[in-house]
Amino acid sequence: MLLPVGRVLVLVLKGVGYVLAFAVGGALAVVALPGRWLYHRVVKPVGRGVVRLVRGLAAVVLTVAVRCGAVLVLLVRYLAVVPASVVWRRVLVPVGRLLLVVGREVGAALGHAWRVAGHVSLAVGRFLKALFRWFFVAPGRWVYRTVLTPVGHLVRAVVLRPAAEAARGVGRAVRQTLAVARETARQARADLRRMLLGAAPQPQPGPSRELGEGRARTLGSSTTALTED
Repeated sequence: MLLPVGRVLVLVLKGVGYVLAFAVGGALAVVALPGRWLYHRVVKPVGRGVVRLVRGLAAVVLTVAVRCGAVLVLLVRYLAVVPASVVWRRVLVPVGRLLLVVGREVGAALGHAWRVAGHVSLAVGRFLKALFRWFFVAPGRWVYRTVLTPVGHLVRAVVLRPAAEAARGVGRAVRQTLAVARETARQARADLRRMLLGAAPQPQPGPSRELGEGRARTLGSSTTALTED
């Protein structure tokens, strides 16, 4: 019983498969044939035209850029490089050499002038030093030794020493006067105190512990002041 059912199912599945295959093939035929025709007749020619157009534009742009670059190079060369090289070779190099020679000569001249100025300044300095010594130092020394020193000694002997002695005498007199004034003031205070308070009691002399003249110890006496009492 199962075998006939299986066969029927196989036949049904095969029929369904054929139907699906026919449907898919028809659909592919309906879609693929127009797409293929559209690709070969429209897309491919348009793509080739666009590629050719882009290549042409790129070639044109590249050509224009190359020509413009060449023109710019020529302009820069003939407007900047060539004049600069000419100025460098014809003007700057000779002027630089001339300036180098002139600077070298000027430096040598300045060196000689500096050395000459050094010798001249040294000689002038020595001459001025000699003049200063002749006109100022030597006369100053002579005036100091001949005039100022004796005058100083004379002033010290005649004026300064007597003035110092007089000052010392005045100082002594002032000190004596101040001492007398202090003593006078002390006596005046003592007199005023006695007038107001009376005379202060005089202290009584105590027994003398000195030995008297007659009671002094002698060589021939056996009594002393200590044993007599």
